[in-house]
Amino acid sequence: MDINIFEARSKVNEKGFLDIDVNPSLDLFQEIERLKKEKNAILLAHYYQEPDIQDVADYIGDSLGLAQQAAKTDADIIVFAGVHFMAETAKILNPNKKVLLPDLKAGCSLADSAPAELFRRFKEKYPDHLVVSYINCSAEIKALSDIICTSGNAEKIIESIPEDQPIIFAPDKNLGGYLNRKTGRNMVLWNGACMVHEIFSLEKIMKLKMRNPKAKLVAHPECEEAILRISDFIGSTTQLLKFVVKDDAQEYIVATETGILHQMQQDAPTKTLIPAPPNNSCACNDCPHMKLNTLEKLYLCMEYETPEIHMDEKLRLASLRPIERMLDISRAAGLIG
Repeated sequence: MDINIFEARSKVNEKGFLDIDVNPSLDLFQEIERLKKEKNAILLAHYYQEPDIQDVADYIGDSLGLAQQAAKTDADIIVFAGVHFMAETAKILNPNKKVLLPDLKAGCSLADSAPAELFRRFKEKYPDHLVVSYINCSAEIKALSDIICTSGNAEKIIESIPEDQPIIFAPDKNLGGYLNRKTGRNMVLWNGACMVHEIFSLEKIMKLKMRNPKAKLVAHPECEEAILRISDFIGSTTQLLKFVVKDDAQEYIVATETGILHQMQQDAPTKTLIPAPPNNSCACNDCPHMKLNTLEKLYLCMEYETPEIHMDEKLRLASLRPIERMLDISRAAGLIG
């Protein structure tokens, strides 16, 4: 093995990825397909990944779909083009498989907003409460939870819990508030949020709606209440995609991470999609963590099988139980097969 590979491997934890030059003459799409076959690897990608990664993936989905695919795959290697908690979830579900992540520093602002020790102390204040945690959290938070949920199944998860059972919902206060309004519950909310979904500008969206009166506003429930209040449809990433494809309108303002626009445009090529404007100077609402993954990093992590996700077995088992409860409730509700 080239000495540069040894050096690059030794710096993976520091840099987050294999810092090796890729031969520019390589057809990376072809190389990735070759590696998938040779290594019996499956490539799972989130909708927020860059278009090239979505196009080469075996499965593209939101958190619920990706968790389901990770749970049922028979591949030897799971390559996760997403963020750290997603690859971590795949490892929790597949302790005997190798799970790779192109860049270990592809984190999540929402997951980071719930440090485990602070949450543990918060939970101790409510000893009679059941903890429902959004899947966008660390394994340590999952281990402190009773049930995990995604934006696609959260309402069903909450409805499966007796009405007289008090609940803590973490870490997303916007999703939790939306669920309180939808279900009539009064869950105690941890004060966390997603940086991407919190930067949408109500004022700019209102002006955009005035300029595009036929456009429907579709929003992810991680958005702030003011945005959700004026939305025509609220749903998980997959639900937003299905709505845009099936709905009769021809124009949509999309209030979620812009990565979904690639799949929306592929599935609804005749429709006009307008990214909802954020309240920042660059006028961009990309997740900087999701976009750390590149086609080059993806190829290198598959070629050299690093960076790899490792997990303490005690933590894995503790975090597995609430995920299994989520999958069981989702199956019973007909949300997954």
